[in-house]
Amino acid sequence: MNSMDTLEALQSGQLKGIKRLDLAAGLTEFPSQILDLADSLEILNLTNNQLKSLPDEFGCLQNLRIAFFSNNCFEELPTVLSHCLNLSMVGFKSNQITTIADHALPSSVRWLILTDNQIERVPASFGQLKHLQKLMLAGNQL
Repeated sequence: MNSMDTLEALQSGQLKGIKRLDLAAGLTEFPSQILDLADSLEILNLTNNQLKSLPDEFGCLQNLRIAFFSNNCFEELPTVLSHCLNLSMVGFKSNQITTIADHALPSSVRWLILTDNQIERVPASFGQLKHLQKLMLAGNQL
């Protein structure tokens, strides 16, 4: 299924119950229908879009384990990620992230990929990510 077919299927409710969603369709806004998948969605890949933010309701995705937002337009790591308590792998490679707020991530994160951004410092709260095994920060302003 190509990205436009996937987007149409999402918007029409045909993807109810899926565990993985890959969607690269030049999105400039987060499709609210993704939140309707909260009961099942475990892997969300929105790489290669033009997203700048996530909605406040993103935290309802309680089953989400993996979230990729590489090659988008984020300027800060969305703090709403901290509400996704089962999140273990997060990728924001090649965005324009300059800042990361304290406690932007849940303590469950094991892999964090932030390469090729403009990050100047990481928050002290990263030290509380007790499950963190892989932290990729190459290509930043550290």
